[in-house]
Order: sequence, then structure tokens, then C-alpha cells
Amino acid sequence: MLDRTRGERKHTISVLVANRPGALIRISLVFARRGYNIDSLVVSPSSNPEYSMMNIVASGDEKTLDQILKQLNKLIDVVHASDRTGEDIIQRELALIKIACTTPARSEILQLARALQCDIVDIGEAVITLEITGSSDEVDNVTRVLNSYEIIELVRTGKVLMVRGDQHTA
Repeated sequence: MLDRTRGERKHTISVLVANRPGALIRISLVFARRGYNIDSLVVSPSSNPEYSMMNIVASGDEKTLDQILKQLNKLIDVVHASDRTGEDIIQRELALIKIACTTPARSEILQLARALQCDIVDIGEAVITLEITGSSDEVDNVTRVLNSYEIIELVRTGKVLMVRGDQHTA
């Protein structure tokens, strides 16, 4: 996605990082020093317990991103950092959406949830909680549709990604 007024776009970055105290702060400082805002950050274990996988979505220009990637790859904690923007990757995001629900609207919301391929994870007297898993665009679309109801709470995981085929993600 490109912000044409400022020449910015969202970048999806994968980072394989050593499990060491302070690694997250050192990585986030690289972004902060360059004025890049981190839109989404997901850290998860890798197949090797000595390392973790970071998936970062950040907005900014190409030139600054190139500098950030070079600096990330120089950090002792970082094994490898790659910009995955525009690559053919598998990416998913999860959102939990709690909606105020009166008795007359309950069946309408439940039908809409099924049509949007949401899982119903909790039903209370006055609320319904839905789960949606999919691409960021799919989660955005579901959120837009459900905005016509009273969304009480919305929690998103951020983007997790994996490169297709036999290539390693980071």
C-alpha cells in the first residue's frame, strides 16, 4: 500500500533473531532512530529454540527501509532480516471482535458472521464475540462490514508470514 502524498508504503519484514535479553528493544530502536513507525510486530518461536521469528509491518519510504535493513543485519542479535514486501508469501492475521448484541439483532449478526466466515467464540446476553482469520485485507473487510454494529472491542494479532515453497522465511 502506497501513501502517494509522502512516498510511503507498508513494508513486511521478517527477522530471525537470537533469543537474548534486550533483542526486541535493540531492533525497535533501529526503526525509531530512522523515524519509521512499527504498525505491527509479532514474535514467535522458530524451529530452533535458540532463535525467534519476528514479523514486522512498518510504513515508510524505500530508501529509509534499505538503511534499516542494513542496520538490522549488522546487529549481533539478528541472524537475518529480509523485506518480504511484494513477494509471494503466505500471511495471516487473527482478530477477535466483540459486538454489542440486542436480542432482535442476534440472528442477523450470527448470519452475517457465518457469511463472513467468522467463528463464533462467545455468546453472552448482550454481546457476541467473533474470530476472523485471514489476510490483513480480509480482516479489514470484516471489520468494515461489522462497523455498522456497535463494536465494543477489537483485538488483532498482527501479520504472521511464511515464504511459499522450500525457501526459509528468514
